[in-house]
Amino acid sequence: MSCKHYKNSPQKYYKIISFATFVGLLYACSTTKKVPDGEYLLTQNNFEFEDKKELFDGELKNYVQQKPNKKQFLFMPLSLWLYNAANPKYDTILNEYMTYPNEMRNQKLRDSLFIKYNMKSSVGKSLLIDRLYHNWGSPPVILDQTKTEKSAQSIEKRLTYRGYWDAEVKFKHALDSASKKAAVTYFITHKDPSLIKEYYYNIPDPRVKNIYQQKIHETLIRSGKILDQTVLEKEVTRINDLMKEYGYYKFNNFNDEIYFVADSLKSRKQIPLTLEIHKDSIDTPYKVATIGNIDVAIVDEADDYPKNTTKDSLRGIRFHKVNNQYKTRPIWRSIIVGSNQVYDQKKLDLTKRNLLSMNNFSIIKAKDSLRHGGGTSPNDSIVDVMYLLKPLPKYELKVGTDINYSQLLNLGISPSIDLTTRNVFNGAENLSTSLSGTFGSIRSTKDISKRILAYEISAQASLSFPRLLLPFDYYKFLPKRYSPTSSIVLGAAVQNNIGLGRVNFNTGLNYFATVNDKVSHRLTLFNTQLSLTKNKDAYYNYFVNDGIIRDEVFNDYFQSKPTVGQEYASGQLTSDDVSEKIINDLDYVGTLDKEGRDRLTAFLGTLVNKDRQTQDVIISSMIYNFVYNEIGKKDYPNAFYFNGKVELAGNILSAFNQKRNDGGIVTSPERTIFGIPYAQFIKFDVDVRKYFKFNSNQTLVLRQFIGVGIPYGNSSSMPVIRSYFNGGSNDIRAWVAYGGLGPSDSQVDERVRTYMTDNVKLTTNIEYRIPFNEMYEGAIFTDIGNTWSLKNYNDGYGDEFKFNKFLGQVGVGSGFGLRVNVAYITLRLDLAYKIYDPNKPDGDRWRFKDFQPFKPTLNIAFGYPF
Repeated sequence: MSCKHYKNSPQKYYKIISFATFVGLLYACSTTKKVPDGEYLLTQNNFEFEDKKELFDGELKNYVQQKPNKKQFLFMPLSLWLYNAANPKYDTILNEYMTYPNEMRNQKLRDSLFIKYNMKSSVGKSLLIDRLYHNWGSPPVILDQTKTEKSAQSIEKRLTYRGYWDAEVKFKHALDSASKKAAVTYFITHKDPSLIKEYYYNIPDPRVKNIYQQKIHETLIRSGKILDQTVLEKEVTRINDLMKEYGYYKFNNFNDEIYFVADSLKSRKQIPLTLEIHKDSIDTPYKVATIGNIDVAIVDEADDYPKNTTKDSLRGIRFHKVNNQYKTRPIWRSIIVGSNQVYDQKKLDLTKRNLLSMNNFSIIKAKDSLRHGGGTSPNDSIVDVMYLLKPLPKYELKVGTDINYSQLLNLGISPSIDLTTRNVFNGAENLSTSLSGTFGSIRSTKDISKRILAYEISAQASLSFPRLLLPFDYYKFLPKRYSPTSSIVLGAAVQNNIGLGRVNFNTGLNYFATVNDKVSHRLTLFNTQLSLTKNKDAYYNYFVNDGIIRDEVFNDYFQSKPTVGQEYASGQLTSDDVSEKIINDLDYVGTLDKEGRDRLTAFLGTLVNKDRQTQDVIISSMIYNFVYNEIGKKDYPNAFYFNGKVELAGNILSAFNQKRNDGGIVTSPERTIFGIPYAQFIKFDVDVRKYFKFNSNQTLVLRQFIGVGIPYGNSSSMPVIRSYFNGGSNDIRAWVAYGGLGPSDSQVDERVRTYMTDNVKLTTNIEYRIPFNEMYEGAIFTDIGNTWSLKNYNDGYGDEFKFNKFLGQVGVGSGFGLRVNVAYITLRLDLAYKIYDPNKPDGDRWRFKDFQPFKPTLNIAFGYPF
């Protein structure tokens, strides 16, 4: 083979060498390499449901005592391969070696094991590579047929526990002596379940009985339901929480006061069930507990309390301090529980959460207990509470770097440095300052085949307060249990993205309130942002496509108005001057044919885009955000999520009657503050999600986003930085961000539409997630949506939202993806295809005939899209 031939065919030989290497690796790492003769490697557990009822499928698999080696790398058992890669003659030594403590694992120990197992020739060897393989790998799972039988029994017992008393589980081994591999199949028959015929309760204590009756509608037990022990356990937990909420501190402490009696003498299928609640054999009445002493100690070390502290108190709470580093009142605000109140465990839990959320303390000890001598009255119903707090360091510095990917930014790096200064004014206030940057590349507007540097550098300071910054006492209408906090934010950023770039300044006053672990409120007052555009005169240098359309219109216009062309060429008229002449020349417009009118419409689009992209603007708004979130809560497997936000901008600034500017080429003059136009609009965003979990841990997710921005007063259109666009890894994935979808079904030249934004957005996402194992998860999805204008602001674009037309104007994309879960990070790869493109001409919008399976839109991101 000549060198010339190799150089002309590098990919061909690279593939051959790679394949040979891969085959060699597979041979060297054979999965049965270390399976003893006469034994079998367990490769698979199969489950067949004889009566086609796949109930508790994922749950039952956990009761199998032997599971095959986990598969990680491309769904192959990488850990088993690594284990097999270690020299087998050292397996016995390494197995014993790993039983010793870390500090004893050294060369001396290895040498002693070599001698013990008559391998004197290996004395002195470190076995570094073999130890790495052995540690990182996992030994083959050898089939144990007795464990199969026990597994079948465990599955059967679990089915009985779940209410299928007559269930049967059988099994079968599939043994392959030649390959030394085995698979086990479990045959499961549920049969008919045992049902609750009637439900009764026997509660001698009248007060406890009354509480239970008040909440009987919340019970999980119903006549006609399956007699499932897990449901009974949840009911016991519900009753425990309920009684502790009503002050019964020691209720069912030893889990022997609540039980159920099932009468199965007459029938195994229709069973009467009775709830029994008894404090003891003589039914001694329960006592409601009250809170006694509440002690909060702020110490440097646990031993400082109580000997090195001085005592202070505020409204029934006793404080113990080593020094006056922290004022008493801010900490008092975090203590939800009060002296002489009825005991409520939720208030104690909320107090702990509040103390930690202040980010000023670690909790050395949080204790609630009956007063000393609690075995006798009255101490058996008085609960004393104590919190031992240790201040966190005054300063905390964090330096980090993130790597991110998006279709717009490509691969980027985001270094950051954050400094937290705690307890700035001795009231647990924290000052957070940060400096961060994002650096990457974007597609050049001059040449889309090339990418140019893009960056954003920002600095921000945030001062947070463990209270609301209000000039009056607000606890009468906003209780302490809502954990209200405030923050003042001040920031600045410089960014260069599409060539022009922006300089942004922002400030705001934020209020937060958390009603419970699902509901939260956020109100931002005086949210002010100043956005200034750089390099305005270079617009057409960066938006080359807009420049091409402008030149086409100019050349056509100059043919009928040669003097204007001469003045433009000599510099007497600017590009904006000529553009203004064209759009105001009604005689010229009247002479245009259809092609000319379409070109003029596209030209108007470039002028709108230019005015908006180069706009300097002040946005001063008030924002209210409401969140209801069940995601991640164990009691809500079919979680619901709602995020609603409303923003009202410009009303305060409208009170200042400053003179108007000259406006843009196609935009009207606007009132200004300090020479900069201010925006007036109201904006609504609603994000609703619903998750449906199935027995095999598969999840169906439905998401609906609705966004509407309404400009008014001083604004004829929404600012670009508050407008909507389509595409991206968390949106309609078949289109990249600013990738040509929308607005509406507009037929304006795509070169113009690319960076057009609008003020109405609808997006519907449907995603079905299928876990393959703990590490890998697949997904299939469909994304539907688009953007529109609320009114016909842009005459001729055809982007107005109309109820009788919008369904035919949405873009539709579908695809599939893979999620890789490593530690706490989820890497997501989605391949999406355009199904319906509303911006194509009629008859060409369904994209099936142009479907190219090997040319999807690739989305790479971290985390789930929703």
